[in-house]
Amino acid sequence: MEFFLNQVINGIQLGLVYALIALGYTMVYGIVKLINFAHGDVFMVGAFLGYFGFTYWGLPWPVAILVSMVICAILGVVIERIAYRPLRYAPRIVALISAIGVSFFLEYFCSLKFVFGANYRVVQRPLPEISWHIGGITITNIQLLILVAVVGMLILLQWIVHRTKVGAAMRTVSFDHDAARLMGVNVDRTISFTFALGSAMAAMGGVLYAIAYPQIQPFMGIMPGLKAFTAAVLGGIGLIPGAVLGALIMGQVETMTAAFISSQLRDAIAFAILIIVLLFRPSGILGRTEPEKV
Repeated sequence: MEFFLNQVINGIQLGLVYALIALGYTMVYGIVKLINFAHGDVFMVGAFLGYFGFTYWGLPWPVAILVSMVICAILGVVIERIAYRPLRYAPRIVALISAIGVSFFLEYFCSLKFVFGANYRVVQRPLPEISWHIGGITITNIQLLILVAVVGMLILLQWIVHRTKVGAAMRTVSFDHDAARLMGVNVDRTISFTFALGSAMAAMGGVLYAIAYPQIQPFMGIMPGLKAFTAAVLGGIGLIPGAVLGALIMGQVETMTAAFISSQLRDAIAFAILIIVLLFRPSGILGRTEPEKV
């Protein structure tokens, strides 16, 4: 039982990191109906920037996280402006191919020697790991840091979406672009802000991932990105609570599979869940099926 409870805690830790990535997927999809497959690579860039920040630039780790978030927010806006905005009203398959192209570009560009390099890097944690043993359950300060950071970001995100002008603009644009323009909403600026916000959260997820699982490399964003996308679909793509719920489920499934079945099957089972959900409930756990005009 103690081993099981420890795995539950490990699954929550992993799921919270996935949640930060999944929120970016679900926000962008909710606004422009685009699956931003480059989002996992923004997560990777964020991890490297945080690593360089507290390892080579001498920044305190909270400042390194903020710097990583700001730079990745700018990167998200640049990606949207160059790769997605010109294709906004093109067929969806065109925008999807563009997203895959951006993903490959970031991975191989960051692998160049004068950027991050292709080799694995071991991350020296910027804070010593402290463990507490409570009734046979082990909790670390790293896990608490991830919990506090993710819950704080979720509260901030909910406040932005439901209590600010830009949040109202985001909800309006997600409903209808043309109606939003008629109401005086700057659609392009709102979409850029959405990309910036999602990219900043992915950057935080990348730094926290690097601290919790201290090894990074330029292709590290592929699998977490795909699993976070699976989590967003599982919970209900386009829904913020759905992204969080799906991410927590994915974290538990992956951790429990590795602990009790086989670590080699954890990815297979995670993606099998995506197939099952698409077959039996395409709208996700919290999503609702809506009629579409033809």
